[in-house]
Amino acid sequence: MSITELGMPGVRPVHGQGNLHAQVAFPRAAKKELQNEQMRANIRHATHSIRAKRASVVGEVPDWQQLRDAGSAIKETVMAHLPELLEQFEQNVSARGGVVHWARDADEANAIVTRLIQEQDATDVIKVKSMATQEMGLDEHLEEHGITATETDLAELIVQLGKDKPSHILVPAIHKNRDEIREIFRREMPETTDELTNDPRVLAEAARKHLREKFLTTKVAISGANFGIADTGTLSVVESEGNGRMCLTLPETLITVMGIEKLLPTYQDLEVFFQLLPRSSTGERMNPYTSLWTGVTPGDGPKNFHVVLLDNGRSAVLSDPQGRSALHCIRCSACLNVCPVYEQAGGHAYGSTYPGPIGAILSPQLTGITSQENSSLPYASSLCGACYQVCPVKINIPDILVHLRDEDVRTRHGKRDRAAPAPSSDDPAIHAGDNWREEKSLTADHGEGGHDGAPRETSLKGLATRARRAGRKVREAVPTRAVPSQMDAMMKGASFVMSSGKRMSLAERGLPLGRVVAGRDHAIGWLPGMVGGWTDERDIPEPPKESFRNWWKKHEGETAQRLERDGAAPASTGDDAAAATPAAEGTVRSGSAGDENDARGAGNPTEGGRTAGHDGENA
Repeated sequence: MSITELGMPGVRPVHGQGNLHAQVAFPRAAKKELQNEQMRANIRHATHSIRAKRASVVGEVPDWQQLRDAGSAIKETVMAHLPELLEQFEQNVSARGGVVHWARDADEANAIVTRLIQEQDATDVIKVKSMATQEMGLDEHLEEHGITATETDLAELIVQLGKDKPSHILVPAIHKNRDEIREIFRREMPETTDELTNDPRVLAEAARKHLREKFLTTKVAISGANFGIADTGTLSVVESEGNGRMCLTLPETLITVMGIEKLLPTYQDLEVFFQLLPRSSTGERMNPYTSLWTGVTPGDGPKNFHVVLLDNGRSAVLSDPQGRSALHCIRCSACLNVCPVYEQAGGHAYGSTYPGPIGAILSPQLTGITSQENSSLPYASSLCGACYQVCPVKINIPDILVHLRDEDVRTRHGKRDRAAPAPSSDDPAIHAGDNWREEKSLTADHGEGGHDGAPRETSLKGLATRARRAGRKVREAVPTRAVPSQMDAMMKGASFVMSSGKRMSLAERGLPLGRVVAGRDHAIGWLPGMVGGWTDERDIPEPPKESFRNWWKKHEGETAQRLERDGAAPASTGDDAAAATPAAEGTVRSGSAGDENDARGAGNPTEGGRTAGHDGENA
């Protein structure tokens, strides 16, 4: 049978491109960033200040939890009806003089924006702070095509002039202090002198003078969008400095790049998010500058308006019911400000445009968990749950982290299984299978005869028998299971020991050996193999001298006397004492701190618990 190539296009990758893929896995990157003590001090000071302000203004709103519920419900509605809402949004933008462009990935979006700028014969553009354009790597792409993009947000300008990368969603230059910013301005701004001080007002004024001419002379501006309204075609940008307002109104052409998840169904929905966003992000009751625009208005604002709707992996995230709520994010950064891991490692350790807890769930989904470096991001969390508590749209980040960890393990196990040695091309089982497929095809095409019409010796029953033989030989030739990993062996061993009380008791008899390993400092600082990843970062307190199980065997006969002494029950003797339950004993023991036996026997497990608690606080 001949095969004709129809020229059908191949399926494009559905996952995202651009500044989403970490170049270095989080564990290695974090270890490097932890050495930067100045950066860590800057981030600690800034995040603690922001979250204190947030807590204050959130406490003023009596129905804050109801607002969170409303925000979450609206976002769930958007995800459930996203295709229809996007089409509605396109119709309303077009009806009001705007032009909508659809971009499957970062490459398409960059090409669209570049073409629109070139159509205006422009070589300079000004930009509003935009996570979407950072995700695309737009500035770098424009530079390659001879176009200079100037960031007008103060923090973004600091990062751009410092040839750095953003470290925070809301405050990109959070890792820089005033002295470092002064040095960047003095070095990169020709109009500054050595007399420039590190006073915030002076630095802001220097940036204002540097940008003023850009605002007044540049013909093309590029923005992101906090929200897009499906039923009106309206877009919105909220900001604190006014630079966004200048970009959105002064140039002749405005190009807005918006992730497809930023939609809201109706204009009224803004009522909810204009309360949630400022309080969660900057700790303000309302945004100093809130700009909304719809299409093109003659004599007011830009003459040309374009919207680029960016997918870049968002459809892939939407296809995962357990992870899709990551698309609810409104980029407030509240989760970063409370995350103990982000506070220590900083934003650069995450490698992606999106750092912190939201980045740990969003980036791996946008790129696919098979992205080798990004697959480590779901583990960049203590699962303390603080991120979920402050999220204004109630994204359950800890649950998604656990889900992605499971996906990562399944993916790596799948790769390991596929890596099993394949049978040689000389294996007769392989050729037997090929012969069977060939004969089956001939039989189907020519009935019971061959090409020459002669009857074939092989019946359908004979073909089936040969197929079974071939399959058996293939199964014998290819190992069905790969060598177990360390994790497999550990989990199997733990299951074996913990499934039997006797085996558990025997294992606990090895506790004194652990104390020997701990040594004089009473801590285990090294373990071999996979578990060594734990001791690379922290010590394990030495185990107690004996387990509670063994302690109980020695002291269970004292139950009745202790109950009588504590007044918990009348005195019992004989069979009554023997019938006292371990549960009751354990309950009373927790309150009898002065007992001699507690200090002597039970004190050891308690001591171990206290040590572990202090270790957690230090971490």
